[in-house]
Amino acid sequence: MTSRAMGEQDGERVLVAGGAGFIGSHLVDALLARGASVVVLDSFLTGRRGNLAHLGREARFEWVEADVTRPLPKLPRFDRIFNLACAASPPHYQADPMHTMMTSVVGTNHLLERAREDGARFLQASTSEVYGDPEVHPQTESYWGNVNPTGPRACYDEGKRSAETLAFDFERVHRLDVRVARIFNTYGPRMRADDGRVVSNVVCQALADEPITVYGDGEQTRSFCYVADLVEGLMRLMDREKSPGGPVNLGNPREMTVAELVALVSRMTGTRSPVVRRPLPVDDPQRRRPDITRAQDLLGWSPQVPLEQGLEATIAWFAREIRPAEPTAVPGLGRFVGSRPFPPAEPALGDLAQGQP
Repeated sequence: MTSRAMGEQDGERVLVAGGAGFIGSHLVDALLARGASVVVLDSFLTGRRGNLAHLGREARFEWVEADVTRPLPKLPRFDRIFNLACAASPPHYQADPMHTMMTSVVGTNHLLERAREDGARFLQASTSEVYGDPEVHPQTESYWGNVNPTGPRACYDEGKRSAETLAFDFERVHRLDVRVARIFNTYGPRMRADDGRVVSNVVCQALADEPITVYGDGEQTRSFCYVADLVEGLMRLMDREKSPGGPVNLGNPREMTVAELVALVSRMTGTRSPVVRRPLPVDDPQRRRPDITRAQDLLGWSPQVPLEQGLEATIAWFAREIRPAEPTAVPGLGRFVGSRPFPPAEPALGDLAQGQP
């Protein structure tokens, strides 16, 4: 079974803020596949035009280049709004921490106000970072977290916590239909090679036969969810008839150490790259694993793509990304609003998640 109410969204207008990003662009593909008309709002600070280039002749798609920290441009009325606008990798969100914080606070407020004006259903993409370096394992939605509010990661962690607060305040005060997804580590095609996250780092270094960087002793754990599974969870959360009445974890509960991931990617790529160890960054979580009981009970959702299968698709994509063939021409983008061209297109690989219960 795919997303419940698959036909309900046919003809609906959907806004995806941050829709040119890694997760956002896969979400756009899924929405278009089920008949929605989609507008992407993105500043392209970390989102990439190439993630949307394959939609150039899609009549139900357009994009607007804009920063959500500023007043929103004139747009049509929307039935649903997904807010994925915010840099999500440490090198990117730490490059301009004030803007990161304002994106989560001011930007979320702008989008919530727009949802209130339109009477739209609203989904806030939050993060497992709201749990900080957790002292409770696995992490349930009732856990309040262990976050350093003044450290180098705080602009993102506290920004997302503030965005959740705003969303639920709009629910209480304005009766807005709100859903909040706490997204755990996600990987797959369209990740940026320079995003600094462990999967992209390890895969790119292995493919280039460069030394593989491991921070700390490599025994810290993560749980990796393939992007198509994650998008299916977001769709189900938005489709649910009633608001869940609180945040919902979306992630893969299979936990593994960074050292185990390095060994797996090395075997799959055939690299003989040595491992180079670096000091663990400040406030980097030691363990992370979602409790997805609420997602299973409320949404009938759990991840379906095995790690090895997802990594195979991811490795193949990065192999093309870092060793590209001859550049190809990109067709005109039709109804786009913007000023700069797209790089070559990259098709979606969401079919790996078919067979979702």
